[in-house]
Amino acid sequence: MCSLPEKDRPIVQLLLNAGTCPRCVLRFCRVGSQMLYRHPHKDLMKDLQDFLRKDPEKEDPVGVDVADPPCKRIRLEQAAEGPDGLNHNGALPQVPVVEDGNAAVEGSAGRVCNVCLGILQDFCEADFVKKVCQKVNSADYQFRSFVFSVSLPPQLSVRERAAWLGLKQQMRNLGLSLAKEDIVQLKEAYKWIIHPQLSEELGVPADGKGLFEVSVVFAHPETDEECHFLATACPDCFKPAKNKQSVFTRMAVIKALEKIKEEDFLKHFPCPPSSPKNPCDALEIQCNNSAVFVAGRYNKYSRNLPQTPWIIDGERKLESSVEELISEHLMAQFKADSFNFSSSGREDVDVRTLGNGRPFAMELVNPHRIHFTAEEMKGLQQAINSSSDKIQVRDLQLVTREAIGRMKEGEEEKTKTYSALIWTDKAIQREDIAFLDDIKELRLEQKTPLRVLHRRPLAVRCRLIHTMSSQYLDEHHFRLHLKTQAGTYIKEFVHGDFGRTKPNIGSLLNRTADILELDVESVDVDWPPTL
Repeated sequence: MCSLPEKDRPIVQLLLNAGTCPRCVLRFCRVGSQMLYRHPHKDLMKDLQDFLRKDPEKEDPVGVDVADPPCKRIRLEQAAEGPDGLNHNGALPQVPVVEDGNAAVEGSAGRVCNVCLGILQDFCEADFVKKVCQKVNSADYQFRSFVFSVSLPPQLSVRERAAWLGLKQQMRNLGLSLAKEDIVQLKEAYKWIIHPQLSEELGVPADGKGLFEVSVVFAHPETDEECHFLATACPDCFKPAKNKQSVFTRMAVIKALEKIKEEDFLKHFPCPPSSPKNPCDALEIQCNNSAVFVAGRYNKYSRNLPQTPWIIDGERKLESSVEELISEHLMAQFKADSFNFSSSGREDVDVRTLGNGRPFAMELVNPHRIHFTAEEMKGLQQAINSSSDKIQVRDLQLVTREAIGRMKEGEEEKTKTYSALIWTDKAIQREDIAFLDDIKELRLEQKTPLRVLHRRPLAVRCRLIHTMSSQYLDEHHFRLHLKTQAGTYIKEFVHGDFGRTKPNIGSLLNRTADILELDVESVDVDWPPTL
């Protein structure tokens, strides 16, 4: 099954005697053939037993059957002795032969591995694979491939270091040296074993760039405290973080192991490590689909509807919002956990959005359904539109995360057109407002309006009114059509906001002016594409 070179005989023997599982033995022997790890545990143990029984004087050592070198590896240390396990005479020293070929094997076979804590034992078997797949299938996700991720207890890194140092010491006692080579990472070996089993059971390929993630979180409470000595030896590596329950994260432990001196490690931790009573626990089996993004344009016809939920001091002011009227249907159809709504600007609660509407996008987090045809998206749009007379949606479509950036690109350079119904305190005639039509590129200085000062920083913003067109209605009312730079506060341009916007319609007309109604007639953002 697997042929190891003679120089690996002491590694196999010492590891099996210490209670290491056969797959971890292969990792320490730098075996990079994925297929070998997939052989049954018992077969691998028997194969290693046969290898130890083999008489090195009668049989020529055979090179390791390696398909490809491992992709991710842990760098091992260089021993002081000569290269490639040779003694000072250039010959391979004799290793004590195991008197009973079954002794080391049987002693290791019934124990939980002292290095991987059972990860490469029971958790590679068909029963566990079926358990994972049952969890995936019961969650009812749509996916065409999957990426498999594993979260391992941080103490595994400590045990792997201890196994390596113990092996290094004992081989030195035999007059052998260890070449500076790489052992196969535990995660890598585990994925080599588990990927084909999951693929067969789920009926889709494993793909490192897949959008659907299946993750398993392992824990081993019995050995949780094994990392604690590192905090004393390397306190700088363990700093509390707000989003971490423990300072003993995998990365912190690895950092400490790189920093701690070999002699200090040996004082605090047994090398090789002892076998635990129990294997790891699979704490969680989780599924997650990458977010899906839906975009479109909305019209708002109500003057009593906010864009997003209007809640002040925990109290809801209005029963619904544009965001909720749209998200209610998308959440139900995509079966998502949550959503994030964004748009090209926003209108006040009493402002209508007409014309082609305002571009918006919605990120649907962890959706269970992700595949929709153009006809299904059209049906979803119709469902939104028939559910309320306050809004309408158009051009509803699936987009990429990158495409959403186009909605925000150069936002302040974009233009918007408005229609405002204006009242004046003093009577006006047509000729009093006619001059407004001739004003082009009027530059405003707008201090942050009083009405939004509680949520926006105080600043003076320069904005442009590109064109204006007036429509006389009666002595105290006229309608003003404006084309402006995006981000202009139109209400404040009309009434002046107690002099915080200069100039303003009141100052231009030399009378008090106020705005009664405001409509957004167009948002000149060429996105999303018209369907």
